Amino acid sequence: MNIRELFSLAIDLGIQNDFRSPKKIQEYLNHIKKQYNALSKKNKALFDIDRCTNPYTDCAIHHIADLKKDVKKVMAGIDIGGSELLVAEKLSQRDPKNPIDLVIGHHPVGKALAGLDGVMDLQVDVFEQYGIPVNIAEGLMRKRISEVSRGVNPINHYQAVDIARLLDVSFFNIHTPSDNMVATFLKKLLEKEKPKYVGEVLDIFMEIPEYKEATKQGVPPCLFAGSKESRVGKIALTEITGGTEGSSDMYRHIASAGIGTIIAMHQSERHRKEAEKAHINVVVAGHMSSDSIGMNLFLDELEKRGIEVVPCSGLIRYSRIHKK
Repeated sequence: MNIRELFSLAIDLGIQNDFRSPKKIQEYLNHIKKQYNALSKKNKALFDIDRCTNPYTDCAIHHIADLKKDVKKVMAGIDIGGSELLVAEKLSQRDPKNPIDLVIGHHPVGKALAGLDGVMDLQVDVFEQYGIPVNIAEGLMRKRISEVSRGVNPINHYQAVDIARLLDVSFFNIHTPSDNMVATFLKKLLEKEKPKYVGEVLDIFMEIPEYKEATKQGVPPCLFAGSKESRVGKIALTEITGGTEGSSDMYRHIASAGIGTIIAMHQSERHRKEAEKAHINVVVAGHMSSDSIGMNLFLDELEKRGIEVVPCSGLIRYSRIHKK
């Protein structure tokens, strides 16, 4: 598979694991196409046409060294910057017969970072599925999306992208598709195990290899709000995918919707305090470890296709191929 085919695979897997239905995603893409078609010729030239086919604006191909080359070996990590790209070049120099054909990052850079706020509408649909009126979810998320947009605005988005171009190292990132994969993975696991108490959720997570390794590294799954002895009630995975943290004003509405426990990758102190006020249990599974699960599920698909994976940059690599 070449680089564009691998990127398309990532997007397809993201859609397959999206909490929204394929129909809902297609409606979103149709809406973007309608916006594009309404633009003047001048403005169409400035529009990112990829948005018409890729529902995840926090993912992008940043540089391709060879359009037609089949990828045989990738280096993958959570955060890819100049250092990691230089390492990829160095590894290729050491083994020119088996070079790094592609670097894959998780967290967005370049136009994918500039577009981080564009995927946060996903959270509105997820909240609606959990019983929160769409007008409330949309109203609160609109404010939060605006905050995120302003927050990423001054960042040097293209620093890593420019380095990839100068080194001629192929590079793309997948963010929400990978997060969708870990969200679905955890949702299915919790539905299968049916924990009754919050402490049991932590016990279940501790059986997952990436969380075990993270515990050894000093960042285990932990309880941010509530008690291990509390009953979980209805579990919602509202803070695993959807770009970044949503609105801190959402928790009272989450509680009103009958949700007792939230699973999160990470959570700010402001969000934790609001969850605590609403008497919601918050289990923080872990950021790099949860990101690693999502990336691993994607990288396993590459290994199935005979592609070698070199982990870096905080990726806790665990292959589930041939594992029971």
